[in-house]
Amino acid sequence: MRHLLSHRAGLAGLREPHSAADLYDWELTTARLASMEPWWEPGTVSGYHALTYGHLIGEVIRRVSGLMPGEFLEQEITGPLGIDFTIGLPDKESDRAAELVPAQVTADSAALLAQLPAVALAAVGNPAVGAREANTPQWRRAEIPAANGHGTARAVCALYGILARGGRHGDRRILSAEAAERVREGQGACRDLVLGPGFPHDTEVGLGLWLSGRNASYGPNPRAFGHDGFGGSCGLADPESDLSLGYVMNRMGPHIADDPRKMALIEAVHTAL
Repeated sequence: MRHLLSHRAGLAGLREPHSAADLYDWELTTARLASMEPWWEPGTVSGYHALTYGHLIGEVIRRVSGLMPGEFLEQEITGPLGIDFTIGLPDKESDRAAELVPAQVTADSAALLAQLPAVALAAVGNPAVGAREANTPQWRRAEIPAANGHGTARAVCALYGILARGGRHGDRRILSAEAAERVREGQGACRDLVLGPGFPHDTEVGLGLWLSGRNASYGPNPRAFGHDGFGGSCGLADPESDLSLGYVMNRMGPHIADDPRKMALIEAVHTAL
């Protein structure tokens, strides 16, 4: 489980061709992941599981609980707490979804893509999906926990707030204090095999979320943690500051992490504290 949670399982991308329609098929995707040879020895290094992460963790949730990950999230957390966030979008909410605007591909970003190793190309390009696919009803309805959570910035903030407050939401305990703290147990800093030349410094993943560390990706506290969404969105928790933050947008930027808008927002928040 540590290998899965910390992007160290070696299953960052599928080896055989996998279409967007295949990605919508839960049984097919998880079966292919279960049968494939890892790209590296699990546990030795991290490589961002950009699209496969949600199926890997989600299948564990399904086998333990009998519920798909979206159902589990709604039944156990977002429903009881009134948090406006879903994995996959119910048809009745479709008119609330913003249309994503794709990022402009620059010469620099095209050159960067050309440098990616095979594992990185599989992680971000098999299937190759972007705003066009994400705006379709098929994508919105499917369960792709790594990439199609739908919610408001307040909802993202509320989810991270549970971790920022030691497992509590208001007067309700959702996680034990020990479990909430374990989220940021670092699994070893390294040069990520998928982020590669696009993120030219070491990063460290805890049990599910990225650590701010010396890079200050989630604020000046090196023990803060969070996760970026492709295009610019972000959620973070900083327990020492009793702070959580959610940022969502529909105009996608070209950065896979540390979008300048996100970094400016974090700086402004900490300046105001």
